[in-house]
Amino acid sequence: MISLLQTLFGFSGWLSIPIIAVFGLFQLWMFIDAIRRGEWIWAIFMFFGWGFAPILYYFLVYRSFASATRGFELPGAHKRKQIKELQAKIHHLDHAIHHYQLGDIYFQQGKLPKAEACYRAALERDPTDIDARAHLGQCLLREKKPAEARPLLEGVCAEDPKHDYGYSLMALAETLTALREQNAALAVWQRVTANHSYPRAKVQLAELFVAKNEPAAAQAELRDVIADDAHAPAFQRKRDRVWVRRARKLSRKIGH
Repeated sequence: MISLLQTLFGFSGWLSIPIIAVFGLFQLWMFIDAIRRGEWIWAIFMFFGWGFAPILYYFLVYRSFASATRGFELPGAHKRKQIKELQAKIHHLDHAIHHYQLGDIYFQQGKLPKAEACYRAALERDPTDIDARAHLGQCLLREKKPAEARPLLEGVCAEDPKHDYGYSLMALAETLTALREQNAALAVWQRVTANHSYPRAKVQLAELFVAKNEPAAAQAELRDVIADDAHAPAFQRKRDRVWVRRARKLSRKIGH
């Protein structure tokens, strides 16, 4: 198996062999991703060309992390903060905010059990923190624990219906859907779409309309998503592409 050194310094040679070229680029891609995630053991294996490390990393790490929260990001532009820096602050200061911030990083990386532990640690230190309660609820939902997520999200949305720009309300609607309470979920989705045009909300509302045999109402929501995407800035299109693809697919399905 080629090492990353061969990939970097033998570029002109292996480029003439398509299969090796493709694998070399794939290995470089996985190596960079491992560095960004702080997966240092995997990065070392790939750097020195250990066996099938890039392929194993793709299925065991990259794919699982990427799918865990794809389309369900927390609001705001979360930069990749230094985990070590926050861990040092926690060690010396042990403030709730640092546990909460570390939880957000793990959530964005798809490391949900670690994120849950951080949010719980934050709430042990400050049980009234609405952000920690909301994000723990979101985390539990992504971990397929909707029954545990529900009281947290209901409490947050009762206290502040506009919390996190409507993201907490969306999470509550998703929780109710996961608990198969369709009518309650539909009512919450309609509250979200009355104030926001999030594709994430409109597509899932459309899916509920389809489940209730209301295709016309579903198509109206889907048309909005598809039309808005054509005029959205690049960063927004990238963020919402999961939902736009889902909208197009559902629109074609109920259009027949």
